[in-house]
Amino acid sequence: MHLVHASRLALAETLLAAGPNAETLCAGWETRHLAAHLVLRENTLISVGTVFKPLSKKLDKKIRDLADAAQSPERYAALIRRFRIGPVKYSPFAIDTIDRAANLTEYFVHTEDVRRARSQWAPRILDKEYTEMLWQSLTRMSRVLFRKAPVGIILTRSDGQRHVAKKAPNAVSISGPVTELMLFAFGRVDHCLVTFEGGDSALEIVKGYKPGL
Repeated sequence: MHLVHASRLALAETLLAAGPNAETLCAGWETRHLAAHLVLRENTLISVGTVFKPLSKKLDKKIRDLADAAQSPERYAALIRRFRIGPVKYSPFAIDTIDRAANLTEYFVHTEDVRRARSQWAPRILDKEYTEMLWQSLTRMSRVLFRKAPVGIILTRSDGQRHVAKKAPNAVSISGPVTELMLFAFGRVDHCLVTFEGGDSALEIVKGYKPGL
């Protein structure tokens, strides 16, 4: 679990350093909105609005209200401290297995949502254990993430390991480091470093496609 905790701290530091009004890759959200989302996600029942559509409007309002209250540096820092502390005891995210399954990827992607929203950025170098855990998470979720892909999708790591995310006669291989494949899979298609290989028709079809939950 140390990697999940370390990822939480890295995300908290990235948010704090960016300030409350920095852009993110999450459409319509500044850093204070992202911080509000993270706090509400693991501390309130209304966070089910992320998957239960009837509650989504209420969740959006809660995020806006909390973000609006965190516009000053002091209030924003307090919000980040709340996220850094972790979930309340009754939260499902306080359970280690759920924390690991749900948060390692969440924290990685959102850290990059802040880092890569600026004009100049460079990929982080992560240790092997962290990278392998991200790969396990990606392969486990790939069928859901690529379920609407218009062609077959093969994820190919820089070291040559491959995973078929979606089977189809006409397929495209997406290649790159695990971290970049993860970001592509979560829809950050314009802010990741991957390459594509496949037939001309498959490559043409996949243009403009954005995977994600």
